[in-house]
Amino acid sequence: MPYTVPQAPVTIDAAIWPSIATVPTSLKARVAGRAADAIFKAAVRSLPLAVRYPDGTVLGKASLGQAPGGTAYPVMTINRPEAFAARLGDGGLIGLGESYMAGDWDADDLTAVMEVFAARVGTLVPEPLQKLRGLYLPRQPRKERNTEKNTRSNISRHYDLSNELFASFLDRTMTYSSALFPESGDALRTVAWDGLAAAQQAKIDRLLDKAGVKEGTRVLEIGTGWGELALRAAARGATVYSVTLSSEQQELARQRVADAGYADAVTIELKDYRAVEGEYDAVVSVEMIEAVGFEYWATYFQTIERVLAPGGKVAIQAITIAHDRLMATRTSYTWVHKYIFPGGVIPSVRAIEDITEKQTGLRVRERLAMGEHYAQTLRLWEERFMGRAEEVGAMGFDAIFQRMWLFYLCYSRAGFETGYLDVQQIVLDHASSKGAAA
Repeated sequence: MPYTVPQAPVTIDAAIWPSIATVPTSLKARVAGRAADAIFKAAVRSLPLAVRYPDGTVLGKASLGQAPGGTAYPVMTINRPEAFAARLGDGGLIGLGESYMAGDWDADDLTAVMEVFAARVGTLVPEPLQKLRGLYLPRQPRKERNTEKNTRSNISRHYDLSNELFASFLDRTMTYSSALFPESGDALRTVAWDGLAAAQQAKIDRLLDKAGVKEGTRVLEIGTGWGELALRAAARGATVYSVTLSSEQQELARQRVADAGYADAVTIELKDYRAVEGEYDAVVSVEMIEAVGFEYWATYFQTIERVLAPGGKVAIQAITIAHDRLMATRTSYTWVHKYIFPGGVIPSVRAIEDITEKQTGLRVRERLAMGEHYAQTLRLWEERFMGRAEEVGAMGFDAIFQRMWLFYLCYSRAGFETGYLDVQQIVLDHASSKGAAA
């Protein structure tokens, strides 16, 4: 790793990080902590991992020797076993992330450690205990459901953190979604930073091509980001109406559009997608559906259908998960919900196809899976973010935040590296349209 992971401070600001500053000591945490500790130790004994404890104990296959081929197993170092167990017992996977933020454990290669868990996420906990998960683990708070009243707050908690923060690790296009690199296979693992901007633009161009965007096309973009897609659509001669719920994104995207000379062709409004009116020849939406919420996916696609002109096309990019995992976790409240994306739910391809077929007149015509490209996009973001730790700290983001953000990036990357997560470009049109998308 080309950087040093920020160490959690001895004193943590409880006003900012209440769940991190204090180790849970309730009866539930004590009792469940002992059970969680036993389950964790039993699970890792057979994993390709080295789990090291302060007393010298090593669990995992590393205790039996080197990995096949003489390579080293990834190392997870438990710094404070009792605190780690208490947090794990009190919050499950939320506790796993919080204990990392607090410094209860560390890893030389966090992504590699998380890959081990991601590859076996459905079997780490014994099946009889999995059936009790709904009784024990928290559910998403009602205030984080993506109603029109709540959605602005949910989006703001992530995207309004600071444009400067996102600029610290994104490329010059300010694109916060998976790139599409020209490389494939093993070559993808060596792609360098200087190719990221072009790969982001290639991703956008493919979506615009699939949506048939050209001179005179009326484009609706759901989820503005920082404006790169609107800019590239305008450069083709299209007119773009883009909606976002992030005031920070709106401000910078408008500035970028004006600086590029496309202010007359691009309108960016602070508006919920459900409130959009008008008719559009193309609808594009990049990694926005994950923020919609499970119970609102039908509304999302019904809105798109309502505003899509006859003969129009839809091109979305969506992070996806296997359908069985979606059904098992769609109401769960996770570390990602608490700290990164409140109210979010990742869809499955099957859910998208079922909802559009049963509740709309839209049909999926084409898909491109590109999860391995997201893994490498995340790798580049991680390296860039941690390489600018001092700069991020000077913005007011402390060591706990930086450990949180690193965990988020590595946790996500592990999902794509193992295939637990994927990302798709999906083309849709009206069911009455003739033939598949070109």
